[in-house]
Amino acid sequence: MKTYGTLKLHGDKWLLNADPHIHLRAKRVFGRMRSEKQDVLWLSHSNEVCRDLDWFLERYPLDISNNDRRILHLGSKAHRDHIQSLEELIDPSYVPPDFDLVIPARDYQRRGAAVALKTTGVLIADDVGLGKTTTSICAMVDPGALPAIVVTLAHLPRQWEAEIKKFAPALKVHVIRNAMPYELPKFFGRGPDVVILNYHKLAGWSQVLSNYGKLVVFDEVQELRHHDSAKYRAAWVIASSMAVRVGLSATPIYNYGGEIFNILNLLRPESLGTRDEFATEWCVRGAAGEKASLKDPKAFGAWAREQFLIVRHRRKEVGRELPPVSRVIQSVDTNPNALNQVKSSAAELARLILSQVAADATARWQASQELSNILRQATGIAKAPFVADFVRMLVSQGEQVVVFAWHRRVYELLQSKLSDLHPVMYTGSETAKQKDDALESFRRGRSQVFLMSLRSGAGLNGLQDVSSVCVFAELDWSPGVHEQNIGRLARDGQDDPVLAYFLVADEGSDPVVAQMLGLKREQVEGIRDPSADNVLEDLQIDPSHVRRLAEHYLKSIGEQPVLEEAAS
Repeated sequence: MKTYGTLKLHGDKWLLNADPHIHLRAKRVFGRMRSEKQDVLWLSHSNEVCRDLDWFLERYPLDISNNDRRILHLGSKAHRDHIQSLEELIDPSYVPPDFDLVIPARDYQRRGAAVALKTTGVLIADDVGLGKTTTSICAMVDPGALPAIVVTLAHLPRQWEAEIKKFAPALKVHVIRNAMPYELPKFFGRGPDVVILNYHKLAGWSQVLSNYGKLVVFDEVQELRHHDSAKYRAAWVIASSMAVRVGLSATPIYNYGGEIFNILNLLRPESLGTRDEFATEWCVRGAAGEKASLKDPKAFGAWAREQFLIVRHRRKEVGRELPPVSRVIQSVDTNPNALNQVKSSAAELARLILSQVAADATARWQASQELSNILRQATGIAKAPFVADFVRMLVSQGEQVVVFAWHRRVYELLQSKLSDLHPVMYTGSETAKQKDDALESFRRGRSQVFLMSLRSGAGLNGLQDVSSVCVFAELDWSPGVHEQNIGRLARDGQDDPVLAYFLVADEGSDPVVAQMLGLKREQVEGIRDPSADNVLEDLQIDPSHVRRLAEHYLKSIGEQPVLEEAAS
C-alpha cells in the first residue's frame, strides 16, 4: 500500500513528515497544526487529535510504528466513546439522575450537573438567572464530589451559603474569613463539605485547598480570563488537583475571544491544544494572547458545545422565558465645564498615544489607561446632573431604579442631587454588611434609588423582586458587564418587562465606547450562542480602542491627529 510519509508520537506531540501536498492537505484539515521544522508538522497529543488523525490516515496512509498506531487507535476509541456517552445526556429521551436536594432541581440543571461530572471540566453558560448555582449544588451532592470548593466574587459568599442551605441543608459549609490560611473547623470530626471563598483570598489559600477538595466551582469565571494574574495562577494550582472543575458564567468573556482559551484551558486542560495551536486554529491571523479576536466566534461556539466544553441553556429552550428586555439609547446633555477641565491633560495623553516618535511601551500603556480613565470620568461627571433628572423622572412615575456607574465622583454627584430619594450604595467601597443593608433597604422600599458599580454586582440576586428599570449613568468598555447588570433585574422572579436605559452623551468618551461595544458583543454572542445571528457583523476588528478614543478626542477639539502608521 502506498504511503505518503511518516507519523510518530514524540513526547506529547504527533509529528507528521510527508509529501508537500499532504502537508497542505493536513493544514487545511487540522487548523491548529504547526511547523516543527521546515518539513515537519505537529499537533499536541489528545484523544480528539487521535480520532482526527485516525480518520486522516484512512485517506492518506502514513508509516507509523505498531506502538504508536495502538496509542492512536486507543485514543480515537476513547474520544468516540466519550462523546457518545455525553450525547446520551442531551438526548430528549434521557432522564437525568435525581440529586438529593430538598427543593428538586429542574431537568436542565440536572443535565448540566451530569455533564460536569462526566466530563470532569465544563463551562456552564446558561442564560442569566436560570439557576447555575443550583446546577453546581446538584454536582456537590454526588457522593464522589465532596469536599467541594466554591470560588466567587467578594459580595457573594453569603449568598452561596444561603443557597446551599436552601437546597442541600445536610452539607456542612464554611465561608473563609481571612486571606491567610487557618485551620478549618470540624463538623463531627471532619472538615466542611463545602468551602466558600472569594477570588481575593484565592492566592493565600491555593496550596491548602489544592489538597482538600474533589470538586471546584469557579463562579463568575470571567474573573479568570487573564492568565497572568495572581488569582489565575492560584486557581490553576487548585484546579490541577481537582477531579471535577466547573465554571459558571453567562458572560464568560468580557472583551475579545482569545480570553476564552484561559478559561477553558483551566477547566479542561489541553482541550484546546497549546496557546499557539489555539491561536493558529481559531484566531485572526497574526493575533495572539488574550486580545486575539476569533475568526469565527459562531464556529468556535458550535465546536465547543459539540465537545461539551460549554453547556448553555437559553430561556426559550427550557420554557422559562421572561418578559422582554427593552434597551433604550437615550441622548443626554453634558456640562461643558467638566470636559473643559481635562482638555489640556487629555490632549497631551492622546498625542503621546498616537505619537510617531518611538516612545517607551510602558509609558504608552500608562497613558492609555490614564486617558481612558480621565475622559470616562469627565464624561460621567458632565452627564451626572442630567442623569439625576432622568432618574428622578422615573421615580416620579412610581419606579424604584437601579443606577449603574463607575467613578466615585459620579456617585457623589448622584447621591447629592437625589438625596431626598434616599439612594443606597452597592460598590467596591462598602463592606459586606453595608452591601447587605443597602439591598435590604431597597427591597423594603426605604430607598428609591440603588447605586451600583458596573463591576460590583455580578451574581447578585433579589433586585428583581422590586425593580424592573435600570439606568446606565456610565458605560463600560465590555458588553458582558452590561449584560450581567441587566441580569440583576431580568431573572427568575421578575414579573414585568425590564427597561434598561443607556444614557449616552455626544461628547467625551461615550461615542467611541458605544461604537466599540458592538464589536466586542459579537465575540461574546458567537461563543455562547452559535445559532444566533451575529450582532453588528460589519464592524471591523480593532483591539486598540484607546487609540481610537485618542483619535476621536483630538478631532473633537479641532486638532488633526498625526497617526503613527502614516509616518515615513
